[in-house]
Amino acid sequence: MESVKTYERRSTDEEKLTSRTCSTTTSSMRILTNYEMGSTTPFAMLLIGQPTLRKRMKHGVLATLDQRIAISCQMPTMTKKETASYIKHHLTIAGRQDTLFSDDAVELIHLTSRGLPRSVDNIAWQSLIAALTEEKGSVDESSAHVVIIETHATE
Repeated sequence: MESVKTYERRSTDEEKLTSRTCSTTTSSMRILTNYEMGSTTPFAMLLIGQPTLRKRMKHGVLATLDQRIAISCQMPTMTKKETASYIKHHLTIAGRQDTLFSDDAVELIHLTSRGLPRSVDNIAWQSLIAALTEEKGSVDESSAHVVIIETHATE
């Protein structure tokens, strides 16, 4: 019970720190983009982030920073074929040449992750662990399903 309280407190502390850091950083960016020398801005800024950053930029305190963005680009999410290739590529880098994920598992990972690379990484990694604990030689749909139920049940 004590470890749960410690985890909750640490999670809350991290959220506050992240929020405070983000607020300080964006305030600094707003001040820098306000400063202009004649008709040109003294520097260019490249802001890269997860899809949630775009949503956060449109609302609240970040909206004023969003108004200063001259060019915006959004990378599309991966297709099912690209997700399968992405997983295979990472396995190849790790030294694995044979098929480790079933087609059904890859499809489930793709659908759940919506083709977002970080989500694919997280679900695939946890599916590998689930398959290992079940003493399976490969990740099948049931291993991926267990992970998805456990990690996405509250969403």
